[in-house]
Amino acid sequence: SLVLPHGRRGTPDPCMGAMVEACAMVEPPLLVLLLLLLLVVDDGVRALCVHGQVEVRPSTSGPPRQEISVEDVTAQVQDFVTDSKLREGTVTLYSRHTTTALTINEFETRLVDDLRHWLLGLAPPDARSEAATKGASYRHNDLDQRPDGPAERRRCLDNGWNVDDPDELQKWRDQEPINAHSHLLAMLLGATLSLGVSDGKILLGSWQSILLVDLDGPRDRSIGITALGE
Repeated sequence: SLVLPHGRRGTPDPCMGAMVEACAMVEPPLLVLLLLLLLVVDDGVRALCVHGQVEVRPSTSGPPRQEISVEDVTAQVQDFVTDSKLREGTVTLYSRHTTTALTINEFETRLVDDLRHWLLGLAPPDARSEAATKGASYRHNDLDQRPDGPAERRRCLDNGWNVDDPDELQKWRDQEPINAHSHLLAMLLGATLSLGVSDGKILLGSWQSILLVDLDGPRDRSIGITALGE
C-alpha cells in the first residue's frame, strides 16, 4: 500500500500520528527534537511517508530445500525510492519472513559461496532436512511434538490451521520444513536495515549492495519497505 500525505504549515504530517503519540513516552529534550522533525514548517516542504514491499524471485529453481541463497535487491529498492518521490530522508527495510535476513555487503559470486559455507558451519542443517548434515539435531524440528503449548497452537489457528483436528494437524506437520538452522541464522544476521537517501539516491559505498539472504529457499520472498522524509 502507498501513503503519500503532506502537511500544511505548522501541522503534523498525518502519517506521523502514531509516532507523535509515541513521543509522549520519551524524555523532554528528545520529545522536542522528534516533534521538530515531524512538523512541516514551510509550505514549500512536503513530508513524505510511503509504505510498500519489494517482491524477490529466487535465482534458483525447485522446491524449498533449506538452501541458502543471496539476492541483490539494490536496484529494486532504488526503484521504490524513485517511485516514492523521496528526495531527502531514510528508507527502512524489514524482512517479512522468519527465515530470511537483510545485510549490506559486496555481491560477488565467490563471496556468496563463502558466506553459504560459513553460515552452514555455524548452524548445520538438521540430519532430517533436505540439506541433511550428519549429527545435527534441533528441538524445533521435532514436528511430532508440535505445536508445543498454547501459544504455538494459537498461531497455527490464526494462520488457518485447525490443529485441533487430527487430520489437519498431520497436514500441518507434513508441510512444515525441517528448518531450525534457518531460523537461528536469520536471528544472527538481522531482519532490518535503515539507509539514508539524498537527492533521491540511496547512500551506499562503492562496493556495497543491499542483500536478501534466504536461509530456507528457494522461495518467493518479499521485503517490507518504508520511505520517510521529504
